[in-house]
Amino acid sequence: MSKIKFAVIGAGHIGKRHAEMIRRDKEGELVAMVDVRGKEECQALDFDVPFFTSMEELFQSGLDFDVINVCTPNGLHAEQALLALEHKKHVVCEKPMGLSKDSCEKIIYKSLQVSKQVFCVMQNRYSPPSEWIKKIVSDGILGEIYMVQLNCYWNRDERYYKAGGWKGTKDLDGGTLFTQFSHFIDIMYWLFGDIDNIQGKFTDFNHADYTDFEDSGFVSFDFINGGMGSLNYSTSVANQNLESSMTIIGQNGSVKIGGQYMNEVEVCNITNYEMPELAPTNPGNDYGPYKGSAANHNYVITNVIDTLKGRTSPTTNALEGMKVVEIIERIYKVRDAQ
Repeated sequence: MSKIKFAVIGAGHIGKRHAEMIRRDKEGELVAMVDVRGKEECQALDFDVPFFTSMEELFQSGLDFDVINVCTPNGLHAEQALLALEHKKHVVCEKPMGLSKDSCEKIIYKSLQVSKQVFCVMQNRYSPPSEWIKKIVSDGILGEIYMVQLNCYWNRDERYYKAGGWKGTKDLDGGTLFTQFSHFIDIMYWLFGDIDNIQGKFTDFNHADYTDFEDSGFVSFDFINGGMGSLNYSTSVANQNLESSMTIIGQNGSVKIGGQYMNEVEVCNITNYEMPELAPTNPGNDYGPYKGSAANHNYVITNVIDTLKGRTSPTTNALEGMKVVEIIERIYKVRDAQ
């Protein structure tokens, strides 16, 4: 059985999670890791593979592999994905795919030129409540969609924003919607499609010392497919995450998915419909003082392997990755115009 060989770029929390999930998959093989910091500084000594300090060094090594997993700061994703494609490697790109629609379009164009796949990491699509609500919406069980409200209230304070780090910077982080809440914008886009007529209010309550951008916003819009929506978000919640929730009001009933990570169905009130029992949701990624989204990266790696072996197609393709970036970019254009 031939294994799919992976190199992971970026050995932070997420890069190490990718590396571990590759290592656990019987058809995956981790062959290299890359980080500008050393292996010891990255606390990546567990991974017994060659360690490089740049992508150029990796390519010069002549090592044979199939896929590059881009797990670096947001602002580096697009240029590193392009470099990987130029070397004719498939790409797994952590969210966001880039910090502009233009940069994402370049990736898509290059991937088509070299006939290589680009997978965007949106692991929340794999949570049982997400899979369930996707079926409900796709099958038309809710009928016409009237209103959708997305609430993302998280804690990100001085424990998260380290002095001298990339988080909170305009060039490498890009903004709260890119770093914290793009997963939930992705779920909304996956379910209901594109948006229009964006309006918003944005403010920075208590992150002036940590970030180059807003920490909170109220955004309203229309769905091109019908219905209206809102996104209310903040990283100013004290102490710990409060919730990530989606409330859907439809012609035939209402649904609310809540919990800290949109991991629980809190309300299912649909005419002549009985809620099935869902599988348990994986816990959120635990980064010590703060928490992240559900730990579903194993499904991402399996999907990459299954796709490259011709068994399935990408769960989140490059076009969808670009659309989420474009939606965030359009919301931020409203912010910047104020």
